Amino acid sequence: MSTFNELYGGLLKKVFLEQAQTQLEQGGDALTCADAYAEQGKPDFALAYLLLLDAPDDVKRDILAHSYEQRALLSDEKAEEFDRRFHRPFPLIKLEAQKDRAAARQVRYGQPIRREAKSLPLNGL
Repeated sequence: MSTFNELYGGLLKKVFLEQAQTQLEQGGDALTCADAYAEQGKPDFALAYLLLLDAPDDVKRDILAHSYEQRALLSDEKAEEFDRRFHRPFPLIKLEAQKDRAAARQVRYGQPIRREAKSLPLNGL
């Protein structure tokens, strides 16, 4: 079975790792930062700290999965708010939330994240 860093390290842009490394050099705690970003639904930032963290892979997977679940929850809330505010649905936001929930499941099972593109039917086209 592949390690956490092998499975998910390639998903991250270098800028996120650089920012995390800078924060850690200034005395930040990788686990605390990863947890905080996960709670905010920011998997890219959480992943950066997790890649730099010396912790068991199951702990890292749990935090990363939680970050995707939180982002899905926040996206659903945003879609509902926009629906009320603009009186129309926002299916692309809901689609991204579905993808985030799928990513969370994949991470929890120790699988690579597969972000398949799903197409929405276009009315009249």
